[in-house]
Amino acid sequence: MYKKTTLKNGLRVITVPQKEAMASTVLILVKTGSKYEERDISGISHYLEHMLFKGTEKRKTPKDVAEVLDRIGGDYNAFTGEEYTGYYAKVDAIHFDVALDWVSDIFLNSKIPDKEVTKERGVIIEEINMYTDNPMMYIDEVWKTVLYGDQPAGWDIAGTKKSVSGIERSDIKKYIESQYVSSNTIICVAGKIKEKEVIDKIKSRFNGVKNTKPKARAEVVEKQNDPQVLIHYKDISQTNLAIGVRGYNILHPQRYTLDLIAIILGGMMSSRMFIEIREKMGAAYYIRTYNNSDSDTGSLVTLAGIDNKKIFEVITTILKEYKKLTKTKVSESELRKAKDYLKGKMVLRMESSDAQASFYGSQELMENKILTMEEVFKKIEKITQNDIMMVARDIFKEEKLNLAIIGPYKKKEEEFKKLLKF
Repeated sequence: MYKKTTLKNGLRVITVPQKEAMASTVLILVKTGSKYEERDISGISHYLEHMLFKGTEKRKTPKDVAEVLDRIGGDYNAFTGEEYTGYYAKVDAIHFDVALDWVSDIFLNSKIPDKEVTKERGVIIEEINMYTDNPMMYIDEVWKTVLYGDQPAGWDIAGTKKSVSGIERSDIKKYIESQYVSSNTIICVAGKIKEKEVIDKIKSRFNGVKNTKPKARAEVVEKQNDPQVLIHYKDISQTNLAIGVRGYNILHPQRYTLDLIAIILGGMMSSRMFIEIREKMGAAYYIRTYNNSDSDTGSLVTLAGIDNKKIFEVITTILKEYKKLTKTKVSESELRKAKDYLKGKMVLRMESSDAQASFYGSQELMENKILTMEEVFKKIEKITQNDIMMVARDIFKEEKLNLAIIGPYKKKEEEFKKLLKF
């Protein structure tokens, strides 16, 4: 069972002991990401994430920072999303103190040297190039753009080459002062740990984090009255597409129903999309459907890499599968399979200490409440065939359809838009 402790400065600590674990994970989550940015500093959350690996007073160089955990075979990294940023270290439990010292050091004491800011700018621009050149990865960004357009929810997490080129050390320091504050931060520790000792050690290190009010993000504007199409031209032999609808946020009571719908449609190798489009049509190597729920937005989308010659046929088939859920109830056996798949995957993930830390920490950060895995399972089990049909009828409407494409198509938007109907 987890325990939540709130320090005097408002910083929250979540501890999740695992008696049988051999490893321990220290994860820091900060409630800030690309949705909190402005256009001229787009990508700054991600830029800052990179910079915390560049040296502290104790560990002067990037090599010094990396070597600490390399010497003990630890896993360590950081990540930036639209709504939060994370830093973690996972180690053999006998090295827990090393992991905590390392994570707290980069979080609290990073120097962010000017010369490293300049060098890392080139690294991030190459990262942007890498994603842009990979259609299978970049289709997610095109999908966000068709949904949200020119607002933070629609921007690339890494920013643009122009915005990254304009970010200076002073901008990064100002951003830390604004966003990396105690009320915005959660420390989650999971695995083989001694709970009281862990809490005491965190108190001694993090009591100095200031408790000021962070900058809030802009409200996402969602307006759509008819189907939308966005094409990113690229002369390639395979079309990558994302087709779907606006969905529900993580606080919506039918959030888990959407998860099941995504699994039924394209979440596993025996799902409807996989069987129809890969096995029967032979039109795609990868095809999957997933539900993405954030605190204020959500979408359900099918992604696929398709033979250019079969693009129209595949889009029509995907839409037919969407429509079927609004007309015919899923069978009890198919619903049972989806529920057991979702629960089974969660059980497998939760065996590791890093997954435990993320599961509990992200809930507290984004929802201000925590459900155990068993409580989540109870919600999943309550979902009925009627719930599936009700939600399908709510989301699968022509005016909510969106299509993002990367492929060799110029001025074809209207042609594709004609396909977006039920």
